[in-house]
Amino acid sequence: MEAVLEAARQASPQLVDLTGGSPEMNPNFKRFVEALRSAGHVVQVRSNLTILLEPDQEDTAEFYRDHQIGLVGSLPCYLEENVDSQRGEGIYKKIIEAIAMLNRLGYGADDGLTLNLVYNPAGPVLPPEESSLEPDYKKELFERFGIKFSRLLTITNMPIGRFAAELRRKNQDSDYIQLLRESYNPQTLDGLMCRHQVSINWDGTLYDCDFNLALGLPVNHAAPSHIKDFNLSGLAHRRIVTGEHCFGCTAGSGSSCRGAIVG
Repeated sequence: MEAVLEAARQASPQLVDLTGGSPEMNPNFKRFVEALRSAGHVVQVRSNLTILLEPDQEDTAEFYRDHQIGLVGSLPCYLEENVDSQRGEGIYKKIIEAIAMLNRLGYGADDGLTLNLVYNPAGPVLPPEESSLEPDYKKELFERFGIKFSRLLTITNMPIGRFAAELRRKNQDSDYIQLLRESYNPQTLDGLMCRHQVSINWDGTLYDCDFNLALGLPVNHAAPSHIKDFNLSGLAHRRIVTGEHCFGCTAGSGSSCRGAIVG
């Protein structure tokens, strides 16, 4: 964490994005966030939201508000049955409860703190346009529960990890890769996350993106590969480690940690 603080001092990034699954579980998490904010950095946390309801996290939502932390949470559908089938029984209600709590603290309002939700498809298809799906999400969630959020981010399912295993089990892996290839959009290239950020694993290893991190493909081609060797110039001009999964970020409207790349 100290090495990350020093790297952020050197890089002056637009955003420090903290993720986990549940980064809140790290015992030094709040001290780390406070140090980043004291240094003047804009901080965003990717939370599963349900952790905010856990007994040892009662003050975390207020902590986020007090330190002006932007939040991103996954809600793969606005329908309960679809969410629970993906994430587990009862998860939908907990997410809704957490969003309502955050709304009361000023998150998700037009002039309030940022609360973005993430949508990803349930199967081997590309996500719909953000601009068409977001109004449906906002309408359904407000009419059903009176809750609000800032933006909907659509993210393409990457052919890695558990999703890749499911594709292979159903003999859909070749068809899905073909769909991603055929949907390649060169207009997405300038906005790819790997061209504007570096991902840092818990052990300090550097990756071009979160997907390469999940695949164990660290920064390579003579660029610094560990946070202790952080070098802004060497990383800014690095050659990016690529693979078949990269078609997932360049298909259709594109996919990044900030959602779709092109409109």
